Order: sequence, then C-alpha cells, then structure tokens
Amino acid sequence: MVTSIGLWVLSLQLNISTTQPVQLLYNDWTSQQVLSHIVANIFTELGYQTEFIEAKTDGQWFLLKAGMADVQVEVWEGTMADKYAQLMQSQVIVDLGDYSLKTREDWWYPLYVKQHCPGLPHWQALLQCAEVFARPGSQGKGVYIAGPWEKPDRARIRALQLPFVVEQVESGEALWKKLAIAHKIKQPILMFNWTPNWVGAVYPGEFVEFPDFDIRCETEPGWGVNPKFLFDCGNPKSGWLKKIVSTDFFDQHPCLAKGLRQFDMNSTTLEQLAAMVNLENFTPALVAKHWLENNQAKWRKWFVACIN
Repeated sequence: MVTSIGLWVLSLQLNISTTQPVQLLYNDWTSQQVLSHIVANIFTELGYQTEFIEAKTDGQWFLLKAGMADVQVEVWEGTMADKYAQLMQSQVIVDLGDYSLKTREDWWYPLYVKQHCPGLPHWQALLQCAEVFARPGSQGKGVYIAGPWEKPDRARIRALQLPFVVEQVESGEALWKKLAIAHKIKQPILMFNWTPNWVGAVYPGEFVEFPDFDIRCETEPGWGVNPKFLFDCGNPKSGWLKKIVSTDFFDQHPCLAKGLRQFDMNSTTLEQLAAMVNLENFTPALVAKHWLENNQAKWRKWFVACIN
C-alpha cells in the first residue's frame, strides 16, 4: 500500500508538482506580463501547475507576505526598493538576483517639448516653463502625469518647489494613450516613463535630470538642495531589476529557485518583447510562447536541475 507521504515523495521524484500551484504575480505592464508567461510556461514544461495572481504593485507585497503569492519576476528599484527592503528584512522573501540590465524610472518628455521649455533636461527649467504643461483645472500649474505605481512625486514637487500638480492614471496603457494624443498634435507633456521600455523606440524623448539620487535623499531632510524636506532628488539612473520569491517557494522548490536565479534578459530583448505586444498587437502569452520556442537550449540550461 502506498501512503500519502509515499505519493508525495514519488511526485517529487517524477518532478511533478503537488496540487498547490505555483502562484506568479501578474502586474499591469507589458514586460512583466511577458516574463510572467515565460516563467509560467517553463514551470509547466517541467511538470508544475501554475496560477497567475493579478495585483497592483501596492497590493502585491501583502500577498507575498501572507503566502498568497510565490514569484515576482520584475522588481524595479525606482518604484519598489522600499517595500522590497522591508520584506527582505522580515525574511518573507528571497532575492534571486538581478537581470543583466540597468533600469531608469522618472519624469520624461518627448523631444519636441524642448522647443517649449528651453533648459530641459535640467529640472530647474520646469520652474520657468510650468505653464506650458498646464491643463484646464490645474489653475495655471503644470500637470505631471503619473502612473499607478508607488512614487514620491508629490513629495518631490514639494521639496523642489515645483509649480506642478499630479494627475495619476490607472495603468501603463493609459499613459501611452495620453502620450499618443499629445504627440500627434505636438502638445507639451510631462509624464512617467521607464527604460527598458518600447516607448523610446517610437517616441524619442529624455528624462528630466533631477539632483542625483542618494539614499540620504529619502532618509535625511538636511541632505540635498532643500534642507527641510525629503525627496529633493531624482530616482536612481542605473537601477536594478530583480527576481524575488517567497521563502516558502524557495524552501519547497529549490530547483525552480536555482533556475530563476539563472533566468536572465538583456535590455534589448526585453524592449523587443514588450514592443511585440504594444506595437504589433500580439498577446503577452503569444510573445512568451515565441520566445520559448526560439530559446529552448537557453532556458533548459538555466533549469537543468529540474530536468530528470
């Protein structure tokens, strides 16, 4: 007679998952969705069940902490460093390393905007030309269009005494719609953007150059150009992009964790994958399938510990 424990051991020997699926966080921007599908497909190929857990970035940390999510394939330094550090300190997640690329997330504008605001990309130019970014209802102040992610934009506006207000949209797609409309009529627009991203290949632009980031900018009011307030600086210009998993996942699936540590993308590849979704109208699932079909040897080498 085979006991339940025996069946569980047998399932591990056959590299087949138990009934509990691996839960991958699924956010609302393209590259994260494509990478999530790639990783989910790899896990499925290796015999594991998977499940996507849709979550906004501000809600995903509770899911990881409560054991309701296992894997996050894109943790950006510019928007997620604080929460990442808190969960690492609490020992509820494991860092599986950085991708071999650098990120940047900050205020951004299309190049034609410089005609309306001489002095850009230096941030102090915004003190003189805020009105070109004004909109109905902004009372003459410039409007900065923010994404739905965790950013200290209002704190930065206060610290740098910028005559701006924040308009927050609900998704990355909403950002690109506003950019497309503004770009078509060459209307000045100042908005959140990031790299690697597909946008720069279609809409040439620049990031605003705020005072260089320093961790003291977020912790010591006396540091920086304004001695009274925090966040008187920009975001990191060469940020990291990480993969993290819950400690339970790390303990229960050591071979998958080892494979995820090896899993990598460079900036060019990630931009191309995102562009296939945003420009060529492929679904993230189809883009992931295309990548897997063309990179069998690569991903199998990364996850060799899981292959019998």
